[in-house]
Amino acid sequence: MSSLPMGKHAGSGTASNQPAVAEPTFAERARTLLYLGRIGALSTLSRKQPGFPFGSVMPYGLDEKGRPVFLISTMAMHTQNLQADPRASLLVTQPDASGDPLGASRVTLLGNVLPIPELEVAEARKLYLARYPNSKHWVDFEDFSFYRMDVMDVYYVGGFGVMGWVSASEYYDGQPDPLADVATDIIEHMNADHAEAIGLYATKLLGADDGPWRVTGLDPESTTRENPTSRNSTHDNQV
Repeated sequence: MSSLPMGKHAGSGTASNQPAVAEPTFAERARTLLYLGRIGALSTLSRKQPGFPFGSVMPYGLDEKGRPVFLISTMAMHTQNLQADPRASLLVTQPDASGDPLGASRVTLLGNVLPIPELEVAEARKLYLARYPNSKHWVDFEDFSFYRMDVMDVYYVGGFGVMGWVSASEYYDGQPDPLADVATDIIEHMNADHAEAIGLYATKLLGADDGPWRVTGLDPESTTRENPTSRNSTHDNQV
């Protein structure tokens, strides 16, 4: 069962009278982070040093269920480790994070990484090459094969004080943010061309103090705005 977000969005007293804000679940946030990411840290169990984790930089694709798909060579140590013991974890961090890395979002998937059945290889190949076109140069090499992680558990961290476990079923049932591909452009456009409107949203709708408000994040349910002068932020239903 996933935990509720623990972060707080500071605002004036009038803001507390606003309806409760719907926010993405940890499962949805995890799915979005995996969707936006391209490279993770795959930890396998070392054959040479039994019981010790062995870390590898790992590009990955995602199938429709959010399961990571890997194209790996039998020459690689992580592949040899997986052939001996399929248990592994994949850590993916927020790709556009700046400042303190511990304040950024990250997610760890735990599961078994196994060869993809022959009947499903064509689809895995298609989705992987769509994400990594250059892989066409080695995808057909004899020593390369597609593997997939069957997720057993998920741990999501959304920054300081925002963290919790997500069950595999919750993760599979979740969906990435439909705005994930365009959110950055929307935020940049709002801050560049509609600063006055952003300030009105914060002060008139939410009763926040005046200041140079700017949009720092959004999702299908809400937007987040920050006043860099006071370091306060507001989070509300979209208008």
